Amino acid sequence: MMASVDLRDNLLGISWVDSGWVPILNPGNVLDYFSERSNPFYDRTCNNEVVKMQRLTLEHLNQMVGVEYILLHAQEPILYIIRKQQRQSPTQVIPFSDYYIIAGVVYQAPDLGTVIGSRVLSAVHGIQSAFDEAMSYCRYHPSKGYWWHFKDQEEREKNKPKSKKKEEPSSLFQRQRVDTLLLDLRSKFPQTFYQPKPGEKPIPVEVKKEPEPPPETGKQEEREPAPKTTAPAPPSKPPPEKRARTQ
Repeated sequence: MMASVDLRDNLLGISWVDSGWVPILNPGNVLDYFSERSNPFYDRTCNNEVVKMQRLTLEHLNQMVGVEYILLHAQEPILYIIRKQQRQSPTQVIPFSDYYIIAGVVYQAPDLGTVIGSRVLSAVHGIQSAFDEAMSYCRYHPSKGYWWHFKDQEEREKNKPKSKKKEEPSSLFQRQRVDTLLLDLRSKFPQTFYQPKPGEKPIPVEVKKEPEPPPETGKQEEREPAPKTTAPAPPSKPPPEKRARTQ
């Protein structure tokens, strides 16, 4: 049997049981079991205590005004539900709280507001815990930005065999610039020998020479003035022959 507890404690988090009553519980004596002095859920100023002291039956509770306990539901031999209510008239009552007895153990049933508040608090706590854990894995560096760093990733990296990382001798920009310069040099100075396999004698490469364009004579003639040539003198005619006159 549990010791008495302070009524200021939260009754939703405690339970009460008297093992001596458990084997003999039934709908007829369950209210007597609930009215034990060691039960923290029982109010000794209720009408049930007055009826019990006056040795009256529970039917007299309907004629009284005040706090009372009634057996609301019974499912023998394991479940009993007791209600605490405020009676204002024989036909009008205001329920305060319900208590359920399972296998002799008494619990207070939570009200709807308590259930909703507890579920919301549990959900908010879970969400807050998830955000806190996610923030613990977040990393930031000015040159890299944000990234995730998980604990299991560290374990996997520790278990992996260590291998030396190859350091790149140059950046992508430098490699692209070098490739451009090499292509330019190759076009200007073509390869004259090539070696099929390492250790073999180099073989000369036939380089096809492009035909050179003809010299631009026309343009040079236009630029240089043509030399002046004197026209040839006409051939001189011999003098006419002299003929004798006939008479």
